[in-house]
Amino acid sequence: MSLEKFSYDNRTVKWFAYACIGWGLIGMLAGLWAALALVLPDLNLGYAPTTFGRLRPVHTNAVIFAFVGNGIFMGVYYSLQRLCKARMFSDVLSKIHFWGWQAIIAGGAITLFAGCTTGKEYAELEWPFDIAITLIWVVFGANMLGTILRRREAHLYVAIWFYIGTWVAIAMLHIVNSFEMPVSFLKSYSWYAGVQDALVQWWYGHNAVAFFLTTPYLGLMYYFVPKAANRPVYSYRWSIIHFWALIFIYIWAGPHHLLYTALPEWAQSLGTVFSIMLIAPSWGGMLNGLLTLRGAWDRVREDAILKFFVVALTCYGMATFEGPMLSLKNVNAISHYTDWTIAHVHVGALGWNGFLTFGILYWLLPRLFTTELYSRKWANTHFWLGTLGIIFYVIPLYWAAFTQSMMWKQFTAEGQLKFQFLETVNTVVPMYALRGVGGVLYISGVVLMIFNLAKTVRRGSFVANEPAEAAPLPKVIPTHGKSHWHNWVERRPIQLAVFSLIAVAIGGILEMIPTFLVRSNIPTISSVKPYTPLELHGRDVYIREGCYTCHSQMIRPFRDEVARYGEYSKAGEFIYDHPFQWGSKRTGPDLARIGGKYPHSWHYNHMLDPTSMSPGSIMPQYPWLFDDKVDKAKTPAMINAMRKLGVPYPAGYETQANADMIKQAEGIAATLKKDKLEVAPDKEIVALIAYLQRLGADIKNPVVAEKK
Repeated sequence: MSLEKFSYDNRTVKWFAYACIGWGLIGMLAGLWAALALVLPDLNLGYAPTTFGRLRPVHTNAVIFAFVGNGIFMGVYYSLQRLCKARMFSDVLSKIHFWGWQAIIAGGAITLFAGCTTGKEYAELEWPFDIAITLIWVVFGANMLGTILRRREAHLYVAIWFYIGTWVAIAMLHIVNSFEMPVSFLKSYSWYAGVQDALVQWWYGHNAVAFFLTTPYLGLMYYFVPKAANRPVYSYRWSIIHFWALIFIYIWAGPHHLLYTALPEWAQSLGTVFSIMLIAPSWGGMLNGLLTLRGAWDRVREDAILKFFVVALTCYGMATFEGPMLSLKNVNAISHYTDWTIAHVHVGALGWNGFLTFGILYWLLPRLFTTELYSRKWANTHFWLGTLGIIFYVIPLYWAAFTQSMMWKQFTAEGQLKFQFLETVNTVVPMYALRGVGGVLYISGVVLMIFNLAKTVRRGSFVANEPAEAAPLPKVIPTHGKSHWHNWVERRPIQLAVFSLIAVAIGGILEMIPTFLVRSNIPTISSVKPYTPLELHGRDVYIREGCYTCHSQMIRPFRDEVARYGEYSKAGEFIYDHPFQWGSKRTGPDLARIGGKYPHSWHYNHMLDPTSMSPGSIMPQYPWLFDDKVDKAKTPAMINAMRKLGVPYPAGYETQANADMIKQAEGIAATLKKDKLEVAPDKEIVALIAYLQRLGADIKNPVVAEKK
């Protein structure tokens, strides 16, 4: 059979590699800044875009979708061509994919800095970006599947299964979670409310970790680890079990983020059960990767690339053991809302994603430029800086987590809470400082890598179109010996994609449909009423400033939480919350029952200078809220959007809403004036005070709520 000559597209791979490095550094620096702002609150600069609440979403989105995202595409575009023995399907689609993705990242970062956010963790980008992501994801899928369909290799290697599974699952997750009602060009409200929104969000949020930070990187692991070690994958059968078990089980585990909340108990239990089951396929994959290095362990002592891969796989194993452990209710009662969650996430992000990416970059770029790595010594130094960085990052946070949980739950002999919330904050600040040291060490290693790779590139010669040749794929693929049932799937990419979609869709359907259709899952509370127009504006300010990144609005049925915050939260309280704001971390106290706890003047002074009301507070100041006016022109659109989402505002109420808003605002301003605090009724601080004073009021004061 004659050989066909073709070439591999290395230019797109190079672009994604450069983007991965550049965005990675930016995202990590944003994270370091946010981390240090918890130690030195003055780093918030008194400037809206640089406050922790806006910087944190920039950090998470930059690291996940820019650093890891570009790392995925870099690895997929390189490995897929070689596994299929074919050039990428379309150079034009490759360019659209690259530049479209970078435009989304840049535009997303700018809008997040500006406070344009949906308020849903890891899905903060507003609706125009959701549409753009969908379109670019389709472009990526078309390019990937087109390449697979015109391949010259009959067998689809295990890495390709993970790429296909990733593409299918992320498409489903993104579309379902992104249903929202636009209010304006960069403002929308989630289609879902309260408990339903929480379930959908953490079904997405957990599986964004599963199918963006895990499955594509497992595909990269199955390609690059054997390449670097010059060894075949340890077990082909393990890889089959690993893939199908992982994508089927992972999708069910999202509710473990909502244990002891108002989510129905059966959904919480499902999340826990499937989380425990995840240990088996996760550790099977980890061991498959580590055992691939059999016979190459002597090289690990000297080869920085293999060191990065070994620690990456080890961190994957640690994170995938810790995740199921955190889904146990007795452990979750300690860990949730503490820094344990942050430590857990960063074991995976810094160790698994970061180190695997660094190893791939060190292996890949010298080959693209047909040269040797400039300095193996620098690469080894980077490895030790990164490893020490991870240790100094996570250990102080584990320490902080246990400190927080024990202090929150401790009572005196008289049955009173022993510690005020602020005392716990001040106790863990030194641990946050140590976390910052870890971040500096990790980023120092990244900077060293950039210098090393830059010098490597400078002395090499780039091959944009790498020549290759292979025999065409025969029309009838011969079989040799006994054929395994999975061989049929491995040669049919479309069927593989369909089966993958079925595997990941089952869990989501069986978890979400009962929550949406069975009325008893979300019992209503008659005293809970829709927000007033002023409170709705205040809620938008709360979301814009990222208050959910530090404050929860969910009191769990624990003695200490009820004693500290008030009656535990119930599902019916949140039926008008588009989006929900339960939060996932308590850097500050829970706010679910903050309404009526303090006078208007306390909130006014607290937002102007938190330390004036809470000495030692690490919360930023918000001076712009006292200057910026509420945009009354948006009120009709806000009311109309909420009504379409099922909030029972009367027909035509949008024409009356601004008048009601002014009346309520004037009342708050008059109360503040009695406390010698002059403020115009149209300022954003007035709207925020109205919202904060409403939180929990319908439950604490049902008679008053009924009158509203």
